[in-house]
Amino acid sequence: MAKGNISVNSENLFPIIKKWLYSDKDIFLRELVSNGCDAITKFKKITLSGEAEADDNYNVTVTVDKEAKKLIISDNGIGMTADEIDKYINQIAFSGATEFLEKYKDENDANAQIIGHFGLGFYSAFMVSDSVEIDSLSYQSGAKAAKWTCDGSMEFELSDGARRERGTTITLNIAEDSTEFLEIFKVREILNKYCSFLPVEVYLKDLNEKEPEVKEGEEKQAPKPINEINPLWMRKPSECTDEDYKEFYRNVFMDFNEPLFWIHLNVDYPFNLKGILYFPKINHEFSGIEGQIKLFNNQVFVADNVKEVIPEFLMLLKGVIDCPDLPLNVSRSFLQNDGYVKKISNHITRKVADKLVNLYKNDKENYEKYWEDINIFVKYGCIRDEKFFEKVKDAVIYKDLDGKYVTLPDFTEGKEKADVYYVSDPKQQSQYINMFKEQGLNAVELPTIMDTHLISFLEMKNPDIKFKRIDSALSDIADEADADDEKNKALVESFKAELNDDSLKIEVQKLKNTAVPAVILLSEESRRMQDMYKSYGQQFAGMADMFHDEFTLVINSSNELIQKLDTLSDDTKALVINHVYDLAKISHSPLDAEQMSKFIARSNELLSRLF
Repeated sequence: MAKGNISVNSENLFPIIKKWLYSDKDIFLRELVSNGCDAITKFKKITLSGEAEADDNYNVTVTVDKEAKKLIISDNGIGMTADEIDKYINQIAFSGATEFLEKYKDENDANAQIIGHFGLGFYSAFMVSDSVEIDSLSYQSGAKAAKWTCDGSMEFELSDGARRERGTTITLNIAEDSTEFLEIFKVREILNKYCSFLPVEVYLKDLNEKEPEVKEGEEKQAPKPINEINPLWMRKPSECTDEDYKEFYRNVFMDFNEPLFWIHLNVDYPFNLKGILYFPKINHEFSGIEGQIKLFNNQVFVADNVKEVIPEFLMLLKGVIDCPDLPLNVSRSFLQNDGYVKKISNHITRKVADKLVNLYKNDKENYEKYWEDINIFVKYGCIRDEKFFEKVKDAVIYKDLDGKYVTLPDFTEGKEKADVYYVSDPKQQSQYINMFKEQGLNAVELPTIMDTHLISFLEMKNPDIKFKRIDSALSDIADEADADDEKNKALVESFKAELNDDSLKIEVQKLKNTAVPAVILLSEESRRMQDMYKSYGQQFAGMADMFHDEFTLVINSSNELIQKLDTLSDDTKALVINHVYDLAKISHSPLDAEQMSKFIARSNELLSRLF
């Protein structure tokens, strides 16, 4: 029996491991299972060189023994001698993976991917254990089994082991504060989270569960692995059918709405990157979107939505990204400053942009069908990423008043300078839409919060293009006003006196639509400021009221009711003026509860005066 001290630089290693090594305590199981997979990968590599004979079955088994308070992880991989345990485990700074890869380096062997570095990852076991045991038998001919035990202090014991088959068994004697990891459902949950796509079959066994009885004449069912060893993203796109992609999407993201389309990433040079990005059907409000991009390292789950690897706007999508060259333990500061990570992010952005442009050019009918769902991604991406905008700007489309999709250059007919009228709420602004259509004018629909930011962005990119909501100006649907007409001045005074609102601006215009008695206008600048403060949340909502004085009531002097206003009795005239004002407000925005009650009462009063 050999005894000694673990070679480290700090005697406070174990407290650090227990509390600070990983942000999530359950990662210890990912590390240990990944180590088992690495051991098998190493053995497979050795068999290729003829140093050992290959097996038909490789697996990692996780066994839960709740009564004995043990969690056991066993593999049939390369195994270790006593000297190797001393080298790889006791000397924590040493990485056996680096040495192994250098010795068996073969760039053409795609199956020789080593996931982690056996050493520091192994010590995560002490996050949940009072003591840990390693029982291992090396593949080498004549090797003896070796057993290593440590109780979490700086001392260990290394002796002869009991294992009779090649591989390694790690036994965790679970601490009292970590007994949750002795619950089979908890262990299964962790394995499903981190190990669902490991390249080696992983089995879960419960020692305290009775095996189901096998009836006479029936065959005992073989256990099933908890993972899929050949996930879809690891295959070539040519090997995958549409149904394969859809089934994978349903199983991984539990979304039973079919995705609109997807992008299969498969890059070997200048970096290694595989993955699938799905464009899902979504709600049309940005605030209601929640994407899910899962980051993997050699089929081991690392994290969700790591924005340093996945461009922020693409986190609105769903998908998986596998980056073998990234560390298993993602450091935010490392990723922010890593040039390799930036190249991956840029590549993903470019592939998404290329897919969108290709759809627009070659499958425009479906692209237009997808637009209601994908426009939020495209617009957000344009605002957030300059390169993405430059690639997709000609594929950004807008629905006009006739329901047809057009690009901005199409809508402006190639003019260098142009006003682009838009609608933010087709139902609420229907009166203005009708007036536009009557004059043969057109506008585009921009109904979401994202569109408010988009139009400011587009104006910044092209200052000669100005966006104006259709209720912000009447220059194209009104004749010139007769500002000096005494009758019009008297009309304004009548409205001011009755409405008794000094902040309200009132004008008289000759609208081309004679059926409308009055409309409300709100300057584009004021409206945008209101929307901006509202989008910031409740704490800023009150600031939007600062811009109420930008409302303008435009009285239509060509309307028959307005022309006959002076012929009415004073009390009826007062009712009509208030009613005309409310009608104008309704076409602009909903009345509040008190205003609506008064409007209904006034409507009933006016109707009663008809008889």
